[in-house]
Amino acid sequence: MVKVIAEIGCNHMGQMEIAKELISVAAHVCKADYAKFQKRNNRELLPPAQYNAPHPVPANSYGDTYGAHREALEFTVEQHAELKAFCDGLGIGYSTSVWDMTSAREIAALKPDLIKIPSATNLNWELQGFLAENYEGEIHVSTGMTTRDEIEHVIKFYEDRGRAKDLVVYSCTSGYPVAFEDLCLREIERLRGKYADRVKSIGFSGHHLGIAADVAALALGAEWVERHFTLDRTWKGTDHAASLEPDGMRRLCRDLRHVETALTFKSKDVLDVEDVQRKKLKWQPELKAVG
Repeated sequence: MVKVIAEIGCNHMGQMEIAKELISVAAHVCKADYAKFQKRNNRELLPPAQYNAPHPVPANSYGDTYGAHREALEFTVEQHAELKAFCDGLGIGYSTSVWDMTSAREIAALKPDLIKIPSATNLNWELQGFLAENYEGEIHVSTGMTTRDEIEHVIKFYEDRGRAKDLVVYSCTSGYPVAFEDLCLREIERLRGKYADRVKSIGFSGHHLGIAADVAALALGAEWVERHFTLDRTWKGTDHAASLEPDGMRRLCRDLRHVETALTFKSKDVLDVEDVQRKKLKWQPELKAVG
């Protein structure tokens, strides 16, 4: 059954009340399967020059420097534990993308069902090695801005550690938002053709507009669909414009599940629903015996 991840990421703007409202809406209104956040240790992740530099897009900044901006959007591990408990109480899964070793250790200790490796850190072997050895849940890896040879290296890395069957690999184009011609949905077919028997499943992480492409991704074999989620696309921040608002996420979850139900072969030549119409409407010539 297809799983839908509402990626809240940093769209909570550093406010716990907004984060919980996003979880509640994702769970009750949209019927998503998971709410996903991000965890960074910014001093560890960013070199001092970048940490202390101005935000490249000042209008989106929550601080005087890029580092201060990132810190303003960061929850502590204790707050993440609170968010996980809140998700558990609402019957929606909790997950987080981890960007550095400290964050990987902190989130793994919370024992969520899955931990995500974003495209930016999918070649961080120390981080992924730690999770492979110390975390028992699923490991989800995005493949945006990653070469085919690098993707093969990622799969082999997990195979060598006996964890490939806990691995979900996402087709992804890293951009915010991504034009339709750059979605390259047939990469889902390529990933399935090469890795379906080597990993647990293939997913699709999209940063595009609308929800039509996600339904196509399902039809092409994606078993997980991840989309950024916000309450208001006009809010201040980098990801809001490439996110779905509640009605969009609700429609996405609805349409994916309806289309998944429809993606079957006929169980017999004439279905029960057709039989009444066949008897009433179908012109049937007299068939002569053959031979």
